[in-house]
Amino acid sequence: MKKENVIKEKSFAFALKVIALYKVLVERKEYVLSKQLLRSGTSIGANVEESTAAQSTNDFIHKLSIASKEARETKYWLMLLQQGKLVDYNYSPYLKDINEIINILTSIIKTMQEKDSKLENINYKT
Repeated sequence: MKKENVIKEKSFAFALKVIALYKVLVERKEYVLSKQLLRSGTSIGANVEESTAAQSTNDFIHKLSIASKEARETKYWLMLLQQGKLVDYNYSPYLKDINEIINILTSIIKTMQEKDSKLENINYKT
């Protein structure tokens, strides 16, 4: 039985939603922010996917840290679209999803940093 990878699934599903939103925005003649949103919103999952092949704990943390940065950038573009009122649309579900993704990534990164720090202390003492 394959182990569930929540962040991988959520980031992939979010990327699909961002692609659909991008199409709507382009149909409504919004080209600049929509392109930024598409790039950062799909990059999250790509970096999460890369993290599954990390060569070390530090590499894993690094890849997820990039995913976290992309998620925060995505949130920024969504907030600009929402508050700038360039295209009248309900961005709330996207903001809810991206906040959840940011929280999950932050939790994973902190947990891995703590585990890595404990391992360093154990290795240092031996």
